[in-house]
Amino acid sequence: MNALGHALLTAARTGGTDRVRTATGGGPHALRRTPGSRVRRLGLALIAGALLAGCAAGTTDADPVVPDAAFASTGTEASPGPSRAPAGTPDGTLLVADFDSDTVTFVDPGRDGSGEGGAPLASVQVGTAPYGLVVGEDGRAWVATAEGVAVVDTRRRTRLALIPYATESGPVTTGEYRGGGMGIALAPDGKHVYVGVNVPGEDGTVEVVDTATREVTGTAPVGRRPFDVDVSPDGREVYATGHDSFDVTAVDAGTLRTRRMEVAPYGTEGGLGSWLKPHYAVVRPGDGNLLLPFEGERLAVLDPRTGRVTIERMTAGTHQHGAALAPDGTLLVVGTGPIGPDDEGPSLTVRAPEGTERVVPLDGPHEDVAVSADGGAAYVTGGFTRDGHWNGITVVDLDDERSDPVRLLAGNRPLGIAVL
Repeated sequence: MNALGHALLTAARTGGTDRVRTATGGGPHALRRTPGSRVRRLGLALIAGALLAGCAAGTTDADPVVPDAAFASTGTEASPGPSRAPAGTPDGTLLVADFDSDTVTFVDPGRDGSGEGGAPLASVQVGTAPYGLVVGEDGRAWVATAEGVAVVDTRRRTRLALIPYATESGPVTTGEYRGGGMGIALAPDGKHVYVGVNVPGEDGTVEVVDTATREVTGTAPVGRRPFDVDVSPDGREVYATGHDSFDVTAVDAGTLRTRRMEVAPYGTEGGLGSWLKPHYAVVRPGDGNLLLPFEGERLAVLDPRTGRVTIERMTAGTHQHGAALAPDGTLLVVGTGPIGPDDEGPSLTVRAPEGTERVVPLDGPHEDVAVSADGGAAYVTGGFTRDGHWNGITVVDLDDERSDPVRLLAGNRPLGIAVL
């Protein structure tokens, strides 16, 4: 684990658990139990950190937000004066998309006012209801919002541009079913960003953004509500996971030709009303296959070359959303909570490459997950696309199975997350 994560978890570890009952208001998502983790030593410090976060829309004094008038909607770069630049953003800082606001928030997991836990550094205005985000090696973040793709300089913590979509996705709104950008991914060479655009009630698109010119250079039709977008290891194909169409669409990065592959291990019965749909995927570097978790019961392994799906057993027994791979190939999957009376509560599945699993209980629904550079810590966002979310991040020590997860208060319904 890196120094920031180690300091946080060491400071916060205590024995025992707290048990609470949380109603999500999401019908079948109502939770029947939510195992907790002790954070008593962090309580007052993190409440203070939450006040610093500015959880409502807005920014901190450390946030040199560039006014909209400073750049054109086509994505031209603003040039704030050097006197407005904040101190450099520390390595290991977390960046989260605030889905219930119009900001992204920078969180240092090893710092707060008392020196014990994590604390927000700043928030930057990016556009309405940001969902997914991705960060390149140049330190620029690309954020999928309802209005367009925002470009953020993570070192200076400023928004550089807002690139409007070419796809007409309806009025700019908020909430789970809003139109606009959802999943987003960066090409291996950093030259293009691919964003899945939701068109309410219709099939979506993947839009291609040239990272040099900051312009949309092409679009391709994909399935409904593209929750997630991924890229093959060689950069030749882009994969959009269609939540409401039970599929993954492969897009040729050169020609933008598409082919649809159904991924429905439970079948498609129930259509739009079904819970048993694909949500997030990861691409396994070794063979290029896509891993799509379902319900803490089945891992769908999709070979994008043939469209063939094989199923492996999972053990968490809970509705699952976000997924990520650790550097050693460990698969991390976020369990959001039960959708039926026999389902288990929220959790993080830690699945070794050979298929053995450790299931870590979480307190309340969560949505997405990122991993520290050294693979020692998992950061799980508490935003959740449905009701029942909370404004924070849970930190799970992946090296020490005996340690309790630690909760950080940060952001405003945080969904997408990246480690800087």
